[in-house]
Parts: sequence; C-alpha cells; structure tokens
Amino acid sequence: MKYFAIVFLALIATSAAAQEPAELIVEPSELNLEVGEKATLTATVKDADGNIVDRRVVFYSRRRRSAGVNPAGQVEAYRPGEHVLVAMLPKDPEDLDRRADALLTVEIPVTIPNPPAASVEFLELPSAFYAGTVVAVKTRVVDTSGATRRDVPVRLETSDPEVASLDEIGAVSFGSAGRARITAHAESVDSAIDIEVSPNPVANFELSASRKSARTGDVVFFEVSALDAAGNPVPDFPVRFATSARPAAGIVAAGAIGHVDEEGAFVAERPGLHTIIAMGGPHTAVKTIDVRPRNVRKGVEVVGQGPVRDRHTSDLWVWEAPDGRDYAITGSWGADGHAYFWDVTDPANIHLVDTVRVDARTVNDVKVSEDGATAVISREGASNRKNGLVILDVSSPTDGVRVVARYDDQLNGGVHNVFIADQHVYALSNGRRYDVVNIEDPTTPYRVGRFELDTPGHGIHDIWVTDGIAYSSNWHDGVVAVDVGGGNKGGAPNNPVMLGSYAYPSGWNHAAFPYKSQSTGKFYAFAGDEAFPYPKDDRPGAPPERAAGWIHVIEWGEWNEPKEVARYQVPEAGSHNLWIEDDVLYIGYYGGGLRVVDISGELRGDLYRQGREIALFHPNDPESFTPNAPNVWGAQPYKGHIFLADFTSGLWAVKLVDSDWKFMGEPE
Repeated sequence: MKYFAIVFLALIATSAAAQEPAELIVEPSELNLEVGEKATLTATVKDADGNIVDRRVVFYSRRRRSAGVNPAGQVEAYRPGEHVLVAMLPKDPEDLDRRADALLTVEIPVTIPNPPAASVEFLELPSAFYAGTVVAVKTRVVDTSGATRRDVPVRLETSDPEVASLDEIGAVSFGSAGRARITAHAESVDSAIDIEVSPNPVANFELSASRKSARTGDVVFFEVSALDAAGNPVPDFPVRFATSARPAAGIVAAGAIGHVDEEGAFVAERPGLHTIIAMGGPHTAVKTIDVRPRNVRKGVEVVGQGPVRDRHTSDLWVWEAPDGRDYAITGSWGADGHAYFWDVTDPANIHLVDTVRVDARTVNDVKVSEDGATAVISREGASNRKNGLVILDVSSPTDGVRVVARYDDQLNGGVHNVFIADQHVYALSNGRRYDVVNIEDPTTPYRVGRFELDTPGHGIHDIWVTDGIAYSSNWHDGVVAVDVGGGNKGGAPNNPVMLGSYAYPSGWNHAAFPYKSQSTGKFYAFAGDEAFPYPKDDRPGAPPERAAGWIHVIEWGEWNEPKEVARYQVPEAGSHNLWIEDDVLYIGYYGGGLRVVDISGELRGDLYRQGREIALFHPNDPESFTPNAPNVWGAQPYKGHIFLADFTSGLWAVKLVDSDWKFMGEPE
C-alpha cells in the first residue's frame, strides 16, 4: 500500500513538473511592416518536454506611439523606425498587468521603413527679392503617410547663378537684377518657384535696441530701419544678425556667450559687452549693450519633514481645509495603495493625521477641490483590475478622512493622473484619453464627457485645467489644448473641443503647466519631458534610475500658432513635475533635486545657462528608502514655503533665504 502511494505521489510530482512553462515561442519572430499595415502575433508556451501548456501570454509595446500591439497580439505600424514588441508570460496567470513579474519574455523586433516622399514645398518666402542680399530658403517634405519628414535631404538648384546662386546649406545669394527659377528636389518629387530680383533700393540702414543695458537672461529686441532714398520703408528687406562679445573682467576664459535670433531678439548667458551686428546686402549697422550678472540666487533652508521611508512617495497637494488648517496629501508608488494626510499648518512640525488605504499598488496622483473639502486619489494596479478613482471628504483631516465614493466605470486600465476643476474630475484612462466626471455631489459621481486624440499610437500622461481650458500632455503628440468651457469655441465638460496643439521631435512630453506671465502678459505652456534613456543600475543599493529631458517654454498667443521660444535644461538630470507662481518656476528634477527658476520678463534661449536659477535643493536623508538618493517628484509653493515630495524620503518643507552667492562670482 505504501509502495503504491509513493509511486502515485511521484507520478503527480512528475506530471506537475512537466507542466511548468519552460519555453515561450512567438510567431512570426520578427516583423517588417509598412506604416499603417497590420499583423497578428501568436504565442505558444511549452514545458521542458515540449508539451504545449495552456497559459495566456500578453503582448505590449515599449514605444506604443511607434508600433502598437494589444494584449492579444494584434499589431499596427504607426511610425517608421526600428522598434521592439514584447511577449510576456506572467508568473501569476491571474495577473496580466504586472510586467515586472514575468516568468518568460520574448522580444519581437519590428522594422517599419520610411514611406516615400510625396511632396516638397517652399515655406515663408518673402514678398520681394533684392540684388546683393541673402535669403535662407526653407522647405518642408511630406511623405505618403502625411508625416513631415526632417530626415529627407532637399537639394536645391538654380536656373541662373548670376541672378541667384546657392550655397551648401541652402541659402540663396542674389547677385544681379533679373529672373531665375529655384527648384527643390526630395527623393523622386520636386517643386519650383520663379523669382524676380529687383535692384537694391536701400539708401539708409539703421539699427536700434529696446534697451541700452540688460542682465543675463533679459531679452533685448533689435530692429532695423531700411529706407529708400525717399525715406520710405523697403518691404521684406532681408536682414541677418550676428553677435560678438567682450567678456566681463575675470571670466575671459569662459567667454561672453549670447544669442540673437532671425527676428533680432538677443539674450546673453554671461555678462560683458555684447555687440549686435545687422547685415543687409552691402549695408551694416552695429550696436553694443552692457550686460550685467542677473544675481537672483538664494539659499534654501530646511524647515520640516514628513518622512516616508518604507516605500516610494509619489505626488503631493497642499491646501487649506474648511477647518482653517493647512494640510498636504502624498501618494505612494509601487506599494500597497496608501495616501497620507499631513498637518502642515506649522511647517516646522509636520505630522501625520490620517492614512487612507485603497485597493491599488500605486496612488500616483492626488488632487483637492477649489473649496478644499473634496479630494480625489488615483488608483493603479488594483487586485480586481477596476482601478479608477477614490473620492474623499477632506474638510477636516484632523478629525478623519472619509471615503465618500469610488468611481471605476471604464477606468479599468488604471488612472495615472487627475485634475479637479469647477466640480469636475478630469481622469486619465489607460494612458489613452481622459474622462470628465461630475462631482457636484461627491457621493454620486457620473461621467459627462470624454476626450481622446485620433492620431496613430496616441497616448496621454497628464492634464491640467485652468480658466476652462484643459491642457493635456500627450507624449509624441505634445501639449493639447481643449476648450472645456473657457475657449469661446462652444466647449464644455460634456463637450470638449480641441483648440490647438504643440509637439516636439523627442516625443517626451510628460507634463505641462499653463501660465500667463505677470511681467509681460504673454501666455505660455511650460512643457516638461520625462525619459530614462540611460542603462539601469541593478546592483544592490544603487541609486534610482537617472532621467533625462528638460522644460520646453512654448509661447501660445494664438491657438494655431504656438512656438517654442526657450528651455530650462539641467545637463546632468531630467525633469518631472512642475509648478509656477509669481513668475517663479518650481520643478521636481528627479535626481537633480528641487529647482527654482526666475521666469520673469521675456523668455528666450537656455534659462539655465543665463543664471536664472534661483535655488536648488537635494533632500538627502540617510534613513530613506534608498539612503541619500534624493529623487524629487514634484514641488508646490504654499504660503511662503516650498513643499516637495521626494520619491525615496517623503514630504519636505523648505524656504528660500537670502544668499551672498553671485552669478559667476561677479559683483553687482
């Protein structure tokens, strides 16, 4: 009897071992697709004996905007390039979302060639052409998929080099009056323009400046007056600008770097005497201005800390509740669904007053309504996969935070970020769209609207709503402005209407903050990147992964005419969340710490190199989740202090203090 029992148990053990997944096979093993083409991947799981194991495999794309794949393996090619799809066998057959817990993975290379060029066109041509002048010719190539192609070389040729000659970078020099044809060639397509060159009529050529002196980072506008012999302006007379500089004493080796754009806007990165040169045909004019150090630097004093050292901290929100006290919420990342509520009325005595735990791995985002009574926290990685929102009564956190509602209808894919505006919650859904949820009665939320792009491989990461306009951050599609009640286009929470968008080549658009400058009245969108292009250090005790990217400053005067005018870029680090108040920009710069930046006045060029950085702070904590590895997630100015959430150590309160630090060591 014992013998048979032993044999029976051995057979069970052998059978169980034979059914353990040992190999994952994907067919086809690689794909070559044209833009817009579709394909289907199939996966087979086998045990060590080669028998098929009945287990579900999930597919995903590392760059969904380039080549998309759904969990069932249906692939669509969106954009050209070399891409990688991944087939994953989860350790837990019931958990198909957690990629970090894969039992087996297989990578499937996808090659998507560039479509051929369909057209080439000339852009921004002047209304007149004059002998002796030079014009930079701009062109645009569009391929058969409708995409603008910056990688296709354009070759220009002229019918008469005596009238119009070309250099190797596409500038046209007009030698004598006459007619000529300029032809642009791009792959197998071409386009041509016929031009007439007139004699140069300019008799008077003068240069003026908007100011005589400036600080580093101040924008000075230079304007040329080109008049004919009768004193009349010459239309579209082409002018080129250049700079030369004499550094301030003591920084000769560093130089006095400055930049002037084609419109005559000049900004200096270092102090010194800067000379701007305007050239138009045979005419030249110069003007010199004195640039002084900006000297806005301040020190940072630590006021208090609300430590969270046993898990990662995500976002924060600081507000005054109806009970008259000041509070902060912080979320948690990759843990077990905690949101922490802190009393920060005295920033030197931050203390925890309540904790709410929800069914989630990550509470990524936390927001509070304008009246301070209602909070919304996001959920990702719920055990039942419903995710969605949790709505809280936070009218008096000291007396206890109360869950009043949960909302998960069609939000199963996870809510990464949210925003509350005018009794509506704008909730991201599955990284694809945002749903608009009415919370006039927080206990009975209901959906009223939805917005989603229709571009190939579109995604969304963040949203911010101000004055009835929703600004979403959409990775490769950039910042998208949508009328939800304030754009005069008939938009409302239940009828979102797109107003405009701005995208940049990297496709890293992660978060945006809309802001009207107090000093100039201009409207900007400050668009932040997020990227992790560097190899991850998996050694025990290694610091968090290093980020890349910067803040793009987008001037947005008209919805259809946004333009990028400046940037703030820390060379050794990458940006995350941002906030702006009183012409000061506050950025959580991951491993680069907290950054505080002066954004007053006109903005052009590289704000970091101009000495506009007011302060930086690294929240080192030897007892943190990863000791002394500050990783600032985001910051918020509030009642004279700056509160920041650090990924490895929790909540901090700091304040700016006077400092005798001077830009480049220069005196005032």
